[in-house]
Amino acid sequence: MDIPLQSWVLFLVALVNLGFVFTVFFRGEKLTSTKLFIAAIFCNVLWAIGDGLFISAHAQNTAELGLQLFFIAPMFTAYFLLLFADRFHSKKTLSKTVSIGLAIPLLALTFFIFKDVGFLVDTVDLQSSGNLFTVHYVHFLLYAAYFSLYFGLSYVLLFLNSKQKQGVEREQIRYILYAAISSSFLALVSNLSLPLLGKSNYIWLGPIFTLFYIVIVFSSIVRHQLFDIRAAVARLLGYTGSIVSLVALYITVVTVLSSTSIVGANLTTFQRIVFATIAVLSGLLFRPFQNFFNKITNKLFYRDAYEPQELIDELNNALVTAADIESLLTKTSIIIRTRLKVESATFYIRETSYFPSRIIGDSHTESNLNAQSMEEILELAPKLSTKIHLYGYESSDVSAKSIDTLLKKNNIEVLGRLVSTLEFQVKGIGMFLLGAKSSGGEYTKQDLKVLEIIANELVIAIENVLRTEEIEQFNVTLQNKIDSATKELKDSNEKLLALDEAKDEFVSMASHQLRTPLTSIKGYLSMVLEGDAGEITDTQKEMLGQAFFSSQRMVYLIADLLNVSRLKTGKFNIEQSPVNLAKVVEEEVSQLQEGAKAKNITLSYKTPKNFPELMLDDMKTRQVIMNFTDNAIYYTPDGGTIKLQVHNREKVVEFSVTDSGIGVPKEQQHKLFTKFFRADNARKARPDGTGLGLFMAKKVIVSQGGSIIFKSKEGKGSTFGFSFPKANLEVTQKEV
Repeated sequence: MDIPLQSWVLFLVALVNLGFVFTVFFRGEKLTSTKLFIAAIFCNVLWAIGDGLFISAHAQNTAELGLQLFFIAPMFTAYFLLLFADRFHSKKTLSKTVSIGLAIPLLALTFFIFKDVGFLVDTVDLQSSGNLFTVHYVHFLLYAAYFSLYFGLSYVLLFLNSKQKQGVEREQIRYILYAAISSSFLALVSNLSLPLLGKSNYIWLGPIFTLFYIVIVFSSIVRHQLFDIRAAVARLLGYTGSIVSLVALYITVVTVLSSTSIVGANLTTFQRIVFATIAVLSGLLFRPFQNFFNKITNKLFYRDAYEPQELIDELNNALVTAADIESLLTKTSIIIRTRLKVESATFYIRETSYFPSRIIGDSHTESNLNAQSMEEILELAPKLSTKIHLYGYESSDVSAKSIDTLLKKNNIEVLGRLVSTLEFQVKGIGMFLLGAKSSGGEYTKQDLKVLEIIANELVIAIENVLRTEEIEQFNVTLQNKIDSATKELKDSNEKLLALDEAKDEFVSMASHQLRTPLTSIKGYLSMVLEGDAGEITDTQKEMLGQAFFSSQRMVYLIADLLNVSRLKTGKFNIEQSPVNLAKVVEEEVSQLQEGAKAKNITLSYKTPKNFPELMLDDMKTRQVIMNFTDNAIYYTPDGGTIKLQVHNREKVVEFSVTDSGIGVPKEQQHKLFTKFFRADNARKARPDGTGLGLFMAKKVIVSQGGSIIFKSKEGKGSTFGFSFPKANLEVTQKEV
């Protein structure tokens, strides 16, 4: 049975369409639009089979079956293409009701054609060179109107969608639109217009025109990753090229051998060996041929190919070794630009507490990027729903359109946001901007996934470096402030030292000047009290006693001031001489009795006999004894008791003054012997105190090798005193 060449061509077209269907089905995304595209192409397969079956049929019923498939299948192609155009990169425009309504004419025509092909065809002419038919003019016009309407609506929907999109999505829609117009227009001419004119001998061209559709869609797969099936198409072409090349080579060799005397009518053993060897060699050559075609397809489909893990590993090394933000982002931008083969990679880091905003990057093209345009983009970025924004996507969103306008103005294809949270409604620490691919290709889904990984890693690395920068800058700023404060403090200290020196000179001079008149006052008061100026009454004696006590206190206060001044100037010296501590205490007590009697305080002291002499500073030691006793009198309420004691123990001599006064609060006792300190209850009892007496008492005792004795309980009284070791200070007894 002879089959016309047209039918073989149509069956081959059906096979190509079927291969494309399987490639998209098994490798493409399982979206509704993808499924509709597959359905439309599969209907083209049935259309080509029906056309080939009709042309090659030798029986009337076979020819009619072929015609039914030939007429019905393209109607479904037009319907599925319309639904595909409505859903491809777009929200569904046609409602469910409209979609069902559009299916009614399809089902009605299918019913009439399937019931009787005579609905469209008047006669069928079976010929050996290819069968022909004549059409029912009115019904065929209705049939042609169906295609005009459905294809026209598809063109309109695709055109409107392309206007709403930008970037890659717009290019993909345009390719689909070009493919649909070119293939459908030619098919409408050969399969609708010409049959209406009585020329049905060209209907076999219609399915062939679908190859235009496949070629254009194929171009979109290569350039714009349509359906994301580049890997499957590349492998398919690699295998196909290898097999076709080997088959062609085998046929050529066999043809050449057959035309020579090597091959006769009957094959000899040698000839069989030759053909077997050729077959084996063909099998061995398959792998080199396959590698050759793989290289070609890789160059065609993967001009921008790279290994993601190698890129991430190289980036991690850069992140670990970078010491500052400048080197970190410069290295990163170079890695991204060279690995992804992009024209530019620029980073923008927002202003921090210590540094202004920074633009860091690597570029082979001129750019208008500046801090102002960066801030404009960053202000809008929180309204995006992804970390990585590709120019032209999310174009229905107002913010995305505004960002895309800025990106287009600066030749930017990708915006990567450096945000550390899962929520994107924040500015983050900055962003990175990538230019177009150097090859002119589009960014793939793999690129976007890799860039998102890079963005996540960069956020952590950049934040760490920024913290380090802030700490270093804080240290520098702090050091500058410390240096400035130190200089100011030094200047102030020098001024204070000068003032302190002037104060010490004044205190020393004033103390010397005050001591002379006070000595005279104290002497005359003592003489009056002793009756040298005549008899005085008890009242006069009490009043003069208070005056004498106050003048004595003034003498000791001046002595304290002089000693403090001498400490500052280094003139505080201990002048030792043999001193009988017991007699010194007795003499001082006799001077303070009048003051104690004035407050009705019992001041008791019993002078011990045979008390040893010690090498002490007589005047300064008297001053300490007077200070301790005077304080006891002052801070002991009227009617209280004060007991003075000296003890000659085995290794030390001790002096103590024990009173029943106000005592010292426990929490303040550790500060009691410091300069100018006075306990809170002492300030209330005696507001005019200086806080120098106990400070100087400790200095005097410690300077002579002694130690202070102190015990106190608030509200119960205190014990003040000192002790000296006899071994170092006892005077050696001379032999009589």
